[in-house]
Amino acid sequence: MTTSFANSSIRLWQLISPALPVGAYAYSQGLEYAVDAGWVYDEATAQEWIHGQIRNNLSQLDVPIFLRLYRAWQENDFNKVNHLNALILALREAAELRQEDINLGAALCKVLQGLDIEVPELESNEFSFACIFSFACEHWGIDKFEAIHGLLWSWCENQVAAAIKIIPLGQTSGQKIMSQAIDAISVAVEKGAQCNDEEIGLLAPGLAIASALHETQYSRLFRS
Repeated sequence: MTTSFANSSIRLWQLISPALPVGAYAYSQGLEYAVDAGWVYDEATAQEWIHGQIRNNLSQLDVPIFLRLYRAWQENDFNKVNHLNALILALREAAELRQEDINLGAALCKVLQGLDIEVPELESNEFSFACIFSFACEHWGIDKFEAIHGLLWSWCENQVAAAIKIIPLGQTSGQKIMSQAIDAISVAVEKGAQCNDEEIGLLAPGLAIASALHETQYSRLFRS
C-alpha cells in the first residue's frame, strides 16, 4: 500500500514537472499584456495578479470542474466527461485562453499515448487540459485532492516563471510568490470542492481584456 501511494505521488510529480513536454511555459495568460500596460510591475503586483486568479478564478472554474471530471472518469460516465469538457472550454473568457487550453490538452494526450496509454475519444476531439489531466490522474490512481493541488501549483509555477522573465523579477521574489501561494491554493481547493453546479464560472474582465489584447500586442515573448 505504501509503495502504491508513493508511485501515484511520483506520477503526479511527472505530470506537473516543467519537463513534461506540453509547452505550458510558452503562455502568460494575459500577464504579458498586464506588464506592458503597467498593471503588474513588481513582486507585490505580480503576487496580487497570480494569487487573485487562484483565489477567484481557478477556485470557481478549474477546481470544481476537475473534481467532477475525475469522478466522471471513475464512473465511466463519458456523457458527463463530454459535457464538463465542453463547459470549461466555453467558459474561457478569451479566444487565446481557450486555444491555450486546447493546445495543452492535445500535447498531454500525445504524451500519454507515447506512454502506451489508450486515451478515450471525445465528441469534439478537443481535450481541455483539466479533462485529460484528470483522466491521467484517475488512470494512475492519484488522489483527486492531491492532484488538484498539484495542478494549481503547476499553473502558479508557470505564471511565476513568466513574471520573472517579463517584469523582470529576481528568483528569490519568484520563490516568495510561490511560498505565499501555498495557502491560496489550499483555500482555492476547499472553496472549489464546495462549489455547487450552478455556481461554476467566473467573471474576470481584467484577465479577459489582457488576454484578448495580448493577441495583437506588438512585441511578445509568449504565445497567443
